[in-house]
Amino acid sequence: MTRSSRLAALLLCAFALGSCRRTVATEAAPARSVVLAPVEQRDVVERLSATGQILAKQRAEVAAQVPGEVTAIEVDEGQTVAEGQVVIEIDPDRHQLDLDRARARLSEAGSGLLDAQRQSERVHQLAHHKVASKAQVEQADTALEAARARVEASQADLGAAEHAVSDSRVAARFAGVIGRRFVSRGEYVQPGQKLFELVSLDPVEVEFNLPESDASRLRLGLPLDVTVAPYPGDRFHGEVSMVSPVIDERTRTLRVKALLANPDGRLRPGLFARAELGVAEHQNVLLIPEEAVLERADGKVVFRATDGGTRAERRVVELGPTSGGFVEVRSGLAAGDPVIVRGHATLVDGSPISARNADGTKLLPASAERAR
Repeated sequence: MTRSSRLAALLLCAFALGSCRRTVATEAAPARSVVLAPVEQRDVVERLSATGQILAKQRAEVAAQVPGEVTAIEVDEGQTVAEGQVVIEIDPDRHQLDLDRARARLSEAGSGLLDAQRQSERVHQLAHHKVASKAQVEQADTALEAARARVEASQADLGAAEHAVSDSRVAARFAGVIGRRFVSRGEYVQPGQKLFELVSLDPVEVEFNLPESDASRLRLGLPLDVTVAPYPGDRFHGEVSMVSPVIDERTRTLRVKALLANPDGRLRPGLFARAELGVAEHQNVLLIPEEAVLERADGKVVFRATDGGTRAERRVVELGPTSGGFVEVRSGLAAGDPVIVRGHATLVDGSPISARNADGTKLLPASAERAR
């Protein structure tokens, strides 16, 4: 052979050897360890999630209606009160004296009215017999009208005094808890000055906002679950009690309220709350764990185990809503398909895999087929 022929033969052999090595390396690529989960089929409730806060159903800052000194505080901060129970007294004895004086003035005015009536009748009789002048008659009638006005004024003063006596004993307008007290015993208060804050804790409300796109699915009575940070393992159940009739123009959201029973007082107004509403029920829905889904240029991708759990098959899927860590599969998979939920980030279609359980132990091929 010539020198050039020998060189060409050597290059051809080197190329063939490299190709063989690459083929062997590809065939000998180690299987990637993955964890499988079957596609589940079950009935699900479509839910809407939102964040909001716990509010008191009833909350009032009670103010003084009469002036005077705070002479007694019957209930202190943090204590519960019944509807109508007296919380603070504002010098009721002095207001009782004012009431007694008003009654006396009314009695006096009543006596004056009787005298004026008798005098008017006497003058009218004398005028009938041409003894009294017309001026005397008019004077008697004017005195009678003045006496009647004094009686009416005294009656009004008596009513105000009675209200003052009632308002001097400030009572709870509804059953609840004294959240805060603004005055102390011995302090002089004026009408309109805040005395205490009254909060009702059973039931309470949760208030939150939802996007305007969900407005058509909201209605009164929808079931709702609420969780709060102090009790992470507990779910508090309630129902939607109010859906705002208008959309907020700034945020394009809809304000919603729900009532929650709170007999033990664990739900405190002001707590941050997470709410979930069940708005629709769907039957025979295919579900896979959210972690099984990968975002790719051509859409949502899931890898399914094939060949007895030894190969990964790439599937483009159409997904629906997400709930509780699972996502609905509308197309691309069938019930029972073993999908890869861990170890699939770098897989390609046809990659060798080694199926394992969640604890890392190897999943036998027969077990993978049974999972399907």
